[in-house]
Amino acid sequence: PRFLGRISAEVDALTQMAQELLDLSRIESGHVELILAPLAPKSLITSASDRMKMQAERAGLKLSIKCDDDLQNIRADKSRLEQVLVNLIHNAVKFTKPGGEIAVAAESVIGGVRFAVRDSGVGIPAESLSRIFERFYRVDRSRTGSGTGLGLSIAKHIIEAHGGRIWAESDEGRGSKFYFEIPVV
Repeated sequence: PRFLGRISAEVDALTQMAQELLDLSRIESGHVELILAPLAPKSLITSASDRMKMQAERAGLKLSIKCDDDLQNIRADKSRLEQVLVNLIHNAVKFTKPGGEIAVAAESVIGGVRFAVRDSGVGIPAESLSRIFERFYRVDRSRTGSGTGLGLSIAKHIIEAHGGRIWAESDEGRGSKFYFEIPVV
């Protein structure tokens, strides 16, 4: 039974990698049609956070959201942006020790809305920060455990397809902050 569990986990990991590779190649080749519609930032961060709430709780983490109700709508593909937020929250859960905190926020900036996912996790070494959005790049193979190294690359393409930008700031040992901005309608 132990081997079957291991085989099953490996098949799941391979399936995820195949799906992410397919996703990335579609996005990179411009074959992903974004379904753009007006979207309230609060509904986006609420739905992404709701999807990750159980996972955060199981990891012993506090997940909070902060967003004004009256932010301007963005023009976006809800499922794609939710995919980006879920990915960022998932990474935060993976790299934050029990008792830590993850905060998801959205705020108005000139010309758009800035979304943020902040964690109190292990952080990212300065020399890796510029490379984390590259395909297959993983900061530290020994501590990532699972993961394909494709999630942030996919996120970057999705944000750029929306006319936005994505970046990260981090203090090693003191957590990370991932931001992306999407233009308003």
